[in-house]
Amino acid sequence: MDGTAGTRVVLLACGSFNPITNMHLRMFELARDHLEDSGYQVVKGIISPVGDGYKKKGLIEAKHRLEMARLASENSWITVDSWEGLQAEWVETAKVVRHHYNELLAHEENNDDVDTVKYAKKRRIEDNYYVSSSSPQNRDGTRLMLLCGADVLESFGVPNLWKQEDIEEIVGRFGIVCITRTGNEPLKFIHQSDTLWKHRKNIHIVQEWVTNEISATHVRRALRRSRSVRYLLPDNVLNYIHEHHLYSEESEQKNTGVILAPFQRYSGASSS
Repeated sequence: MDGTAGTRVVLLACGSFNPITNMHLRMFELARDHLEDSGYQVVKGIISPVGDGYKKKGLIEAKHRLEMARLASENSWITVDSWEGLQAEWVETAKVVRHHYNELLAHEENNDDVDTVKYAKKRRIEDNYYVSSSSPQNRDGTRLMLLCGADVLESFGVPNLWKQEDIEEIVGRFGIVCITRTGNEPLKFIHQSDTLWKHRKNIHIVQEWVTNEISATHVRRALRRSRSVRYLLPDNVLNYIHEHHLYSEESEQKNTGVILAPFQRYSGASSS
């Protein structure tokens, strides 16, 4: 098991969740099964919806996406965190992962009798430096891994969507659990990327044999057309959508013509 036996893992999923679907929740279950078969112990899942500053077309307000995620994950081992979603500006995924890892460290500090000076020094080191060949763990051996679909992994190749150093940090320092999707070839993409190939042992590819191509884009389209989306997302989420009259033709035009935040930041582009 390559030294993984008993290692505790927290799974973090970032994204729009616009809206959250059953497939988003299914990803956590698939990842947990795969990791536990490999000797890990998955102790928690975290959903972190992106903030409004991401500027994606059709992205409704974060307050609604956060509440729908909370409804979808209630009474489960998955929690919802609002830190990213409530930021005024878009936050890079690497910073979000770093934030949650520091939260794990802080939680451990509050639960252990440790030398606070030694801990503060350790945290400064963790914040500012990492060794690409090893993955950080807090003192009780807990690791944080980013959970995503194969489409997100392959988006690492889109120019100006990700900073190269962020990809290096996410994959090299923390690790990724990637769920396969029809139409994506994550193993081929890893082979073609020098960065991903270097850190391939930190990338866990999970094959979804029961293919389920639920797409939030398709769900929004069906809702705009008053078509049924029952069984594609939890009933309490669907009730929330109807109660608040979400996902209309008007909402789908939000941010139309606005350049996506990463492209603005990394390419120097402007929508003016």
